[in-house]
Amino acid sequence: MVDQFPTLTKISEDIYQLVVRYPFGMYEMNSFLFKGDNGFTIVDTGSEAKESIDIWEKTLGSGMKIEKLVLTHAHPDHIGLARWFQQQHHVPVFISSLGFKEIQSKRNNANQNWILNLLKTHGGPEIPRNMGNLEEGAYEFEPDGLFENQQTIKLGNEMYETIWTPGHSSDHFCFYNHNQQVMITGDHILAGLSPIIALWSENDLNPIKDNIASLEKLKAYPAKIALPGHGELIYNLNDRIDDMITGHKHRLEQILQCVGDEEKTSWQVCQEIYGLLPSTKFFAPFLATITRLIYLEKNDEVYSELRDGKLFFRSIVKKR
Repeated sequence: MVDQFPTLTKISEDIYQLVVRYPFGMYEMNSFLFKGDNGFTIVDTGSEAKESIDIWEKTLGSGMKIEKLVLTHAHPDHIGLARWFQQQHHVPVFISSLGFKEIQSKRNNANQNWILNLLKTHGGPEIPRNMGNLEEGAYEFEPDGLFENQQTIKLGNEMYETIWTPGHSSDHFCFYNHNQQVMITGDHILAGLSPIIALWSENDLNPIKDNIASLEKLKAYPAKIALPGHGELIYNLNDRIDDMITGHKHRLEQILQCVGDEEKTSWQVCQEIYGLLPSTKFFAPFLATITRLIYLEKNDEVYSELRDGKLFFRSIVKKR
């Protein structure tokens, strides 16, 4: 099989990995292919960039038959080629109903002004107004089918449970096969690094809380192997979950100590923790800092005050 499809890495008898590269963000993504009697089911695509298309054309040019495409969440590096698969290869595309709502909201850049105002309110620098439009073509497709939480979906010849895991995105889903104990984690759990947890729209109220709950939820699923959206495969899923939760607690404590009894904006806190960041690298740490301060405020550990259009945070000294 690998000789027939040289771009693939064999994981098991019916599961293969394709690393799809693209020129932004994480720069590469893991697409997983599940062999079945009716062809392969693909989970996630990579970006709509030419670099990603070239990789897929080389793979599909080997004579591979594709049954369908299933998407974990509606971020452009995971759904970018959904329309291409539909139009060029007549492959049906499936996403959650929550993911479809995300796609619909992003087609008109409905959240763009909201995010720009969010960054401004938290004391951040100006960013280009078209920053969120770089991958807008990723959302221009209509899914052929939708799935919901705790349903089953067929990947190859095996049935997988759909598990809603909000945090990294409000529409994120993982997929679990009870028979082989395989967990597809998308961007929910990665090896060696933590996915960004951010406020992407006004509907995101407390993503850190959601993310921790989603991490705890997956502990109930024994996994021999986990297939993440980026980076190395994971063979000790619960240990990695514990590490990620510990990482959350460490960063929250770090931010709490940084705020102290002084008044600081999220941007000031971000600079103190991460240092001076180049203009191309500040976005993710800044969004993460905002999200953590929101969590601490909802947990009654800091409070904020809006002055002159900017939010200032200060820690709450709790009586002992």
